[in-house]
Formats: sequence, C-alpha cells, structure tokens
Amino acid sequence: MILVVDVGNTNITCGVYEEKELKATFRINTKTKRTSDEYGAIFSQLLSMKGLQLSDIEGSIIASVVPDVMHSLVGGIVRYTNTEPLIVGPGVKTGIKIVTEDPRAIGADRIVDAVAAYEKYGGPILVIDFGTATTYDYVTAQGHFAAGITAPGIRISSEALWKATAKLPNIEIKKPKSILAQETISSMQAGLMYGQIGQTEYIIRKVKEETGIPDMKVVVTGGLGRTVADEIETNSIYDGTLTLDGLRFVYEKNRR
Repeated sequence: MILVVDVGNTNITCGVYEEKELKATFRINTKTKRTSDEYGAIFSQLLSMKGLQLSDIEGSIIASVVPDVMHSLVGGIVRYTNTEPLIVGPGVKTGIKIVTEDPRAIGADRIVDAVAAYEKYGGPILVIDFGTATTYDYVTAQGHFAAGITAPGIRISSEALWKATAKLPNIEIKKPKSILAQETISSMQAGLMYGQIGQTEYIIRKVKEETGIPDMKVVVTGGLGRTVADEIETNSIYDGTLTLDGLRFVYEKNRR
C-alpha cells in the first residue's frame, strides 16, 4: 500500500491506496504545529480506525504548498512507515509538460490535479480546484499545462468580510435558500456562493473563448466543488479524489 499526502494551506489530506483502490482517506489541520512523533502518532491512530497499520505502508508521496510543515511531516513518515517519501517537484516525472512562463512557480497541488485530470479524462481540459484559493488550470490535448488562473477561495473571501468590517459576522459557508436575502447572514452567503458560481461560469466561458475550444472538458474538485458544479450551466465532472489520484499516478510513474 502507498500513502499519498496533499499538504494544503488549510488541511493535510491523506489517502491510502492498495494498487488502484483508495482504501482510506483522512484529514489533519495544517496550521497546528506538530513534531515528527506527533505526526507518527496521528497517522497510526487514523490508520487503525480504518483497519490499517503503519506497517502496511510500502511507499509514500507528498505534494505540498506549505514548506514550514515539511521537516516534521517527512520525518514522521520516514520514522514511522520506514519509507522515504517522494516529494512532488522539479525532477519528478509527471507526464505533464509545463509550458507556462515560470514552470517552477506552479504549485505541486496544481500539478497533481493536472496529472489526474489528463490521465482520467484526457485533454483539452480545464481543471478547477476549490481550495484555500480557487484555481483554474488549462491542460492541452497534448498534456501540456498551458495556463492557470488563481482567484481567492470562498473562505478567504468570507474571512475578508468579517475581519475587515466592524459588524459583519463570521458565517457558515453554504448556499442560502434564495439569492433574495433579507438578513445579514443569508445576504453574505448569497454574495459568497453566487459570486463564486458567477465567477466560475465567466472564467470557463473566457477560457473556452480564448483557446477556441468550445467543447473543452471541465473537471471540478475541492471542498465546495460539488456545490458549485451542480449550479453552473456548463457540463462538468465532479471528482472528489482528483488530487489523491494524481499523487498515485505520479508515484507510479516514478516507480517504473
């Protein structure tokens, strides 16, 4: 079995694969500082809850956009699984050619999303990930990572509202019953959710227009991805395990 780890700005999302089957998933908060021993203990406890053990892990891979956690995280994985994790970055085989102006600036999470989208659905494809930031990445028919758009995620937008104003509260992010809000909380929810939906539809339309590919496939992932995918008029695929699958694909490409 292999352990795949996606270190995001908000959460560390982990998966365990046996061949191509995803046997277990779990999340850990990124912002809490931990030692390598604490990571080892957390992995042990969470795996045991899924009926698995650290000794079942034969290989590991990490994609991270948070450098500060890597020393302890890698140390914990090495010490408690006896595997040396593959770190997604320059020099790692992905099967995707990055043809942007600065390939090294593309986040590891976006790379593995692109890998999974291309391997599972083919190109040309637009990959949308609703994470801390909302990202839109264009992968060509030849498997080239050709362009990327980055926008504030819905939670960042929500925090900006309540932190930068005196009276607006911190709210639960969900779609309200109607866009015609009549009180503060639902008005904020309406602005956040329908603003995100409108932004997504417009960016999809502009990408298709500027690439000249009106029938481009669209795949959506991330926490609020399903909600937005259900609302946008464009036909899209929701894939909740896209990032984890991408890590598995990259691991397999480098094991050969």
